[in-house]
Amino acid sequence: MSTIKELLDYGKEILERNGNEFAKYERRVLLEHVIGNNYMYMIMNGDENVSEEKVSQYKELLEKRALHYPLQYLTGCAYFMDYTFYVNEDVLIPRSDTEILVEKVNDLFVSNAYFADTDTAVLDLCCGSGCIGISIKLYHPEVKLTLSDISDKALKVAKHNLHKYDLEAVLNRGDLWEGISEHYDLIVCNPPYIKSEIISTLMPEVREYEPLLALDGGDDGTVYYRRVIENVSKYLNSDGWLFFEIGYDQGKDVSVMMENAGLKNIQIIKDYAELDRVVCGHL
Repeated sequence: MSTIKELLDYGKEILERNGNEFAKYERRVLLEHVIGNNYMYMIMNGDENVSEEKVSQYKELLEKRALHYPLQYLTGCAYFMDYTFYVNEDVLIPRSDTEILVEKVNDLFVSNAYFADTDTAVLDLCCGSGCIGISIKLYHPEVKLTLSDISDKALKVAKHNLHKYDLEAVLNRGDLWEGISEHYDLIVCNPPYIKSEIISTLMPEVREYEPLLALDGGDDGTVYYRRVIENVSKYLNSDGWLFFEIGYDQGKDVSVMMENAGLKNIQIIKDYAELDRVVCGHL
């Protein structure tokens, strides 16, 4: 038998030994996940014994995390905006940088009378876990949401997250515009945008475990932006808006593509690290 405190100490030691700078935090997240109690409970009941089954489960999770297996995949939970989303290896882990896109969409809903229509149609292209589109619908329940991805497995994760929040959306399986026939007032897209040659230099949590399909943006990282933009006018309503997440060095290239496709009022928006993170514009 091991106590809660002994397991917390053990977890910190294992993760620190493997160079995890967030060992103190992550050991408690994993133990919370295993025993089903929060950290305050664990602090107040440090002498409580934990069953051998749960001890084994905890140690197995620690071993995986020591090999850089992402924490969010181990717990099946990622935080995004004000919500939690189920994630697994079939989808990218939501990042705080991506929240900038949703925040700017929220600003648009407040400032632009065009989005006062209760039938506002929103498409989340390359939706992955659905965190962008679902967050928008959680903030604006009146929107009609479509989630689209090339991966059946990703759509299963997105469907799980819809059910979690008791939401409805149209699910489309297709390669970008494949299967899309409607017109939308807002299209949001976080496509694969990392240059192929850069993938091998990413941190091991990303390059070894997150889906390559959702990372690799081709030789110059802009393949999917180009493919979306060249056909966006067929699917975006007049005065409708297009929002992209971008890499820190892609703002100018994507803006030019959008301008050449006839989009107007194009803006490059920085994240909290003052790096270009979102490009948006409208027809």
